[in-house]
Amino acid sequence: MTRRLLLSYLSLTLLVLLCLEVPFGYVYARGEMSRFTGNAQQAAVMLAEVLEEKVERQASPDVPELVTSFAQRTGGHVIVVDSAGRLLTDSRNGIAFGTDLSAEPDIATALRNRSSSGTRQDAALGGDVFFATVPGASGNTVRCAVRASFPLTAVTSKVHEAWLVLAAVGLGVLAAVALIALALARWITRPVRALERATTQLADGTLKDPPATDLGPPELRRLASAFVRTATRLQHLLKAQHAFASEASHQLKTPLTSLRLRLENFEPYLDPRAQDSLDEAVGEVERLSRMVHGLLALARMENAATTPEATDLDAVVADRAAVWAAFAGEQYVDITVEGPRVGRVWAVPGALEQIIDNLLSNALRVSPPRTSITLATALPSGPPGLVELHVADQGPGMSEAERRRAFDRFWRANDADHEGTGLGLPIVQQLARASGGEVALGAAPGGGLDAVVRLRSADTQRTPPPRRARSAMRSRQAAVPPGPIERPLAVSDWQQ
Repeated sequence: MTRRLLLSYLSLTLLVLLCLEVPFGYVYARGEMSRFTGNAQQAAVMLAEVLEEKVERQASPDVPELVTSFAQRTGGHVIVVDSAGRLLTDSRNGIAFGTDLSAEPDIATALRNRSSSGTRQDAALGGDVFFATVPGASGNTVRCAVRASFPLTAVTSKVHEAWLVLAAVGLGVLAAVALIALALARWITRPVRALERATTQLADGTLKDPPATDLGPPELRRLASAFVRTATRLQHLLKAQHAFASEASHQLKTPLTSLRLRLENFEPYLDPRAQDSLDEAVGEVERLSRMVHGLLALARMENAATTPEATDLDAVVADRAAVWAAFAGEQYVDITVEGPRVGRVWAVPGALEQIIDNLLSNALRVSPPRTSITLATALPSGPPGLVELHVADQGPGMSEAERRRAFDRFWRANDADHEGTGLGLPIVQQLARASGGEVALGAAPGGGLDAVVRLRSADTQRTPPPRRARSAMRSRQAAVPPGPIERPLAVSDWQQ
């Protein structure tokens, strides 16, 4: 903004200088030329009068001396002819005595008792000259004609010097205006820069350096005051919401746990016919508990402003696949890891683990036995610097309309089981966006659902050697112990 203000000030000043200096330069040049030509014509007329008198008195020997003296004083070139147009004298001795010059236009005009002037090339003076050809006459009798030529170098040099002075003055004015404009622009934009820093701090979570409200123009002062009030109010609301999320997580756990225990204590005293109703009530309490945990998790993620960090996606994928292999093997589902090594990506701490856990939990819930879930990394061919993580299952999949609504909170498909809460995919989306990425759902090539997470790469150079696929079903018999297997506890425990 400072640069734009400075350029606007300088452009306006330059326009004003051009409007003032260019016309002044042209007027000055025209005035100097007019003064020069007027003096030259007057000098030529005076010389012609003197020479006419000399010729009339037949004092021809005095003419060359007088002409040479005049030419030396003025630095010009003088030619004098008699009434017949024959050369009497040449101050530069370039033309022989008696040469007939009556055919030249300006000489012929002067012999008809009329003056003429203009510019021409003069070989004797070596450049452009202004000439004035005047008759030496008494009344209507022309006794001689005088052509006086004067070099234009003096007047052109003077005009050029004037243009240089104007240019120097203009540059000086521009330099002074630039200094003043820079100081003025920095004074104007200082509150804007402070607001920019404060906005960045507020976006990161905490306003540590509020902008000053007593600097800059009145409009920016009022804007800074309004921003400080808004930021203070917003921080207060965020702190209140964060405090609510923290307190509610503790206050809601106890009554839900107590309610579940009381329902379970009814079991020995209930009629066997009411056992199904009791189990459904306990299941609904568990589902309510997971839903509360999911809502609180979303609230904490929305309130937190965590900076993404470079995280090794290959290591996280391998770790989560190994953790989920035993649980998937219990359901006779294979977890396969495919794709090249992609290195590090930007993600908030713990987000990759929770994203993969949620997506694997969703995929495992809908995967039939003897099918597989694929965890695949890829380097897309689109914009550089992106990494894709695919979690594809072979379940029933979703229609296009269902995929569009899948990220809505509490939404579940009509044929979904009753244990889900409809918060798993919104949590995945929130984590992906907090990491600077995005998530989308598509149809898997062999049927089922393909969840694609796109993240920004944290490595400038990547080498993608192929990664060996791992199968959970190949080692299922060795991995599954006789007793029940508990799956990992993470955000996925309350998402669905």
